Amino acid sequence: MRRDRKNVFVLAICQMLLGTGRSLLIATAPLIALGIAEDKALATLPQSLVLVGTAIATLPASFMMRRIGRRAGFIVGTLIGAAGGVIDIIAILRGDFWLFALGTLLFGVLSGFGQLYRFAAADVAAPDYKAKAISLVLAGGVAAGFIGPELAKIGKDLIASVEFVGGYAILTTAILLSAVVLLFLDIPTMSKVERKDSGRPLREIMTQPVVIASVTTALIAQGVMNFLMTATPIAMAHEHHLFADTATVIEWHLIGMFAPGFVTGHLLRRFGDLKVLVAGLVLELVCIGVALSGVSVFDFWLSMMLLGIGWNFAYTASTSIVTSAYTPAERAKTEGTMNFLVYGIVSLLSLSSGAMIHYFGWMWVNLGALPLLAVALVSTTWYATRIRRVAAVAE
Repeated sequence: MRRDRKNVFVLAICQMLLGTGRSLLIATAPLIALGIAEDKALATLPQSLVLVGTAIATLPASFMMRRIGRRAGFIVGTLIGAAGGVIDIIAILRGDFWLFALGTLLFGVLSGFGQLYRFAAADVAAPDYKAKAISLVLAGGVAAGFIGPELAKIGKDLIASVEFVGGYAILTTAILLSAVVLLFLDIPTMSKVERKDSGRPLREIMTQPVVIASVTTALIAQGVMNFLMTATPIAMAHEHHLFADTATVIEWHLIGMFAPGFVTGHLLRRFGDLKVLVAGLVLELVCIGVALSGVSVFDFWLSMMLLGIGWNFAYTASTSIVTSAYTPAERAKTEGTMNFLVYGIVSLLSLSSGAMIHYFGWMWVNLGALPLLAVALVSTTWYATRIRRVAAVAE
């Protein structure tokens, strides 16, 4: 348990630092792009490329860690992310939209490595501690919810001659700090014998009902969250809200995403994964209802807060469910494939979000998320029904 808690602490700090950079980028990237892009419909492209980078990195990150271990793999990811931060600083100074987009893509690669923080926490944890370990690592993003947007406010005018460049200097520093923290991670590298055992074929693993349901739900929970969140700064700019208000809305959205992590593990044990998962999807539906009810700062704040909490419940529950579906030998290819599917689709949704709000407006961005949530609820209901049938046959 001492090693488990130490690893969770290290990974939670890394999650906090990654989230700090991510939240800073969420609050600023669309506005920076809006200012330097010739085609304003591309304003969400740099932020969407974070998700593209995440999708690209997921499988290579998983297989790299299978060979060189979690700690070394995570450090490689931080170095790539730091390079992205430096490129973004140069891009802002030059007013170069496409260079800025490249920097955010590299930050996305770091995020692809970081998506494995929650799985790493469960790698060697005791069976009864896994769900709690996953939720506590995600809870590391709570501080990021406060820190990132506040640093965005500070960084906006830190260097008076160029807006926002100070924030990306802060982002780069946070990434490098996480590389130092990772030196204390204690997860053994797989032995040669373990690496030779590849387990079942990937197709057999991914066609299990438990994997189909959990990946579908994780994909949609994450996709809807990014689809709505990506458009929020631009929607608020269209309504002439202050940047400080936008940063505050993003701040509380991120708090909603990660603060429940302190209790989500307990809720999973008490009520079961499926009930918590459904609660998360319902909260995302409620968030859309609030968003459609008005465009005041309060409406944006409440909607994004509910969206964050809903994501936490659905994403943590789906992650907890899927970890029971594969062996350690199958870990790399299953986790990598799951993250690739999730972030591949999510990146497409995020890319479409900018065009959707530009051509159709905030209302249609929210309405466009409803069919996705319907699919997630149907998938979850199908899996729950299947479990009940299997249990009935067993009795």
